[in-house]
Amino acid sequence: MKWYDALNDYQLYLKIERGMSQNSITNYAYDIKKLIGFLERHDLNISPIEIDYSTIQQFIYEISKNVNARSQARIISGLRSFFSYLVFEDYLKINPLDHIESPKIGRKLPDTLSLDDINNLIGAIDLTREYNSVRIGERDRTILETLYSCGLRVSELTGLKISDLFFDEGFIKVTGKGDKQRFVPIGTSTQNYITIYKDHVRSKINIQKEFKDTLFLNHQGKQLTRAMIFTTIKRLAEKINLNKTISPHTFRHSFATHLLENGADLRAIQMMLGHESITTTEIYMHIDRSHLKDVLNKFHPRG
Repeated sequence: MKWYDALNDYQLYLKIERGMSQNSITNYAYDIKKLIGFLERHDLNISPIEIDYSTIQQFIYEISKNVNARSQARIISGLRSFFSYLVFEDYLKINPLDHIESPKIGRKLPDTLSLDDINNLIGAIDLTREYNSVRIGERDRTILETLYSCGLRVSELTGLKISDLFFDEGFIKVTGKGDKQRFVPIGTSTQNYITIYKDHVRSKINIQKEFKDTLFLNHQGKQLTRAMIFTTIKRLAEKINLNKTISPHTFRHSFATHLLENGADLRAIQMMLGHESITTTEIYMHIDRSHLKDVLNKFHPRG
């Protein structure tokens, strides 16, 4: 992985997933470019996934000679956010800034949706909405149901194929990062939504030849884009006045959190999410203290 490739991917993430302004994205990128410049000045041929705590520490020491404490903290925060993104995307196992002293400002993970939030978002979809005689509303409901019930990344959902549906066995085949495939269980209600969409909406679309096997399509018969799904979710959140910053990934985050809160095994959640490391799965598990108290009371012999 090259630095500027990683930086470009990160900037796209900030724009689409985090909805940041161009000015904010430029500031984040500026911090990372400072680190890249440091590596170039010292002839250190280290990629973003090879850099370690020691190298970061040298960089922080160098910039501390020329900037004040507030600026130093901002740069550390920007770098921590960048490397947290790489951990979040499974490129790194640990963040090399974990042990660098700085204000605790790291990247904010997506808000978790409650079950009521999810029901309200789906309930806000106008199922009668059409575009060029294509029932967009039915499709959008199926997309949100699938995102939440299966915990998919948005790229995994847009790439889902009809040949990946194994409803008789209760699974779908998902192609994740690095073209790694896994089987994810799918509930009967979501199967029903997909079947309705496939048989009564998708079947009426003039499908482009290269997308004959792609499940979710736009009105032109082409594969949906990541940005289109993000926009749909954002509009629904505004429609119900949801005071949370959400994206397609919020449904994946909520899927994992709700499973854990209801007693699911962390290892099982890891397999469904397609994480190589259990540490990555733990990033999603921001449960409140009241739940931890309930677990102690229920399972500890002295609870």
